Order: sequence, then structure tokens, then C-alpha cells
Amino acid sequence: MTKSILAPIDQPPMTLRDMVQERMRDAIIEGHFKPGERLVERPLCDQLGVSRTVIRETIRYLEAEGLVEILPGRGPIVATMNREDARQIYDIRRMLETYAAETCARQITPDRVKMLREALENLQAARKEKTPGALFRASSDFYSVIFEGAGHHIAWEIVQRLNGRISRLRMMTLSSTDRAQPGQVHMQAICDAITAGDPMAARQAVGRHLDDTAAIADRLLAEDEAEE
Repeated sequence: MTKSILAPIDQPPMTLRDMVQERMRDAIIEGHFKPGERLVERPLCDQLGVSRTVIRETIRYLEAEGLVEILPGRGPIVATMNREDARQIYDIRRMLETYAAETCARQITPDRVKMLREALENLQAARKEKTPGALFRASSDFYSVIFEGAGHHIAWEIVQRLNGRISRLRMMTLSSTDRAQPGQVHMQAICDAITAGDPMAARQAVGRHLDDTAAIADRLLAEDEAEE
């Protein structure tokens, strides 16, 4: 058999729909589109240079992520988030992420150690860039290594559906100066515990991170609700 000269494609090229979804998701996470703001098809078509069909598909996709709501008589708007929404999101994350970290640590391999450390380096670089879109993708990649290492594929599908809303909360908490520990310290602790093969330390590191960010998000959302 003739040896193939074609190298495998590590990452398939993005489709037009993928690019539009990414740009609109980033715009919502970064706050260019405010909660409650209407998403009008025609201006979006003009700004992005795409058809209404692509915009409608994108809006439906972002609705599934919880970033967009469709209101009778108003059409699509940027979804709002309240304290109860945030609490539920953090509760779900706590259940899924602590168990994934614990399991990943229990069955850690040298290859997984390398992957997780590389993902952490990319996440730290994205934090320095201070670009929300890059941070969204780097954070997702970091956690995907953990969930894959745990073999929790279905749980990861659930987390991905929450990723848009998780990133909105992440952007909110990043600007806070009264965190118990900076986010990068939490991520380093999670990585260290998993790569050391310490399941309990991994679970606790994730729990401390989520406790910290959940408390900040709750306080900031309470302030927003008080102003309304």
C-alpha cells in the first residue's frame, strides 16, 4: 500500500456560520450588545455582510446557548441574567466540574499532564491579552481537557451549552478587585492538583474557585437589581 502523503487536519476550517456565531457571541459576552437589547436582522446583515438566513440560524444557535431570548412581539433580544440564574449555573458547574476534576486526577496520564499544562499556558496568555473571545475559547479548551481526561463526554456537552452564560459571568467577575484569590491562582491550583494525581485536592481546588466567583457574581447582580 502506498504511504499517504496527506497529513490529517487537526482542526477543520470554520464555516461562515461558525464565524458569524463566534463574532456575535463575542459581541454579547464583551457587552457590545447589552442585556435586553433587540437584535435586528437587517443591521446585523449589513454589519456582517451575510444573509438573513445566516443571521437567523446564528440567533437560534445563540438562543440554545442561553445568550438570546425570543420575545413575542419583540423578536430576539440579548438575554438577561439574574441572581437565581447565576446560582443555578454555578450549582450545575460545581456538580459537574468537581467530579470531572476528581476523576481526571484519579486516572491522569503523562499525555494528559502535558495537554493540561499546555491548556493552562494558553489560558494564562489569553488572560494577558484581555480579549474576551480569546479567553472564552482558552477557558473552554482548559476544561475540555479535564472532562475528556475524566471520560465525561455527556457532562461536557451540558457544560458547552452553558458556556456562553458562563463566559458572561466570567467577564463580570474578572473586573472585581475583591476576589479571595485571582483567577489564575485558582486555575494553577486546579492544574497542579490534577497533574499530581490527587483527586481530593482537585475537587477542593475547583470548589474553592467556584465558591469565590459565585459570591462575586451574586454580589454584582444584586447591585444591578437594586439599581433597577
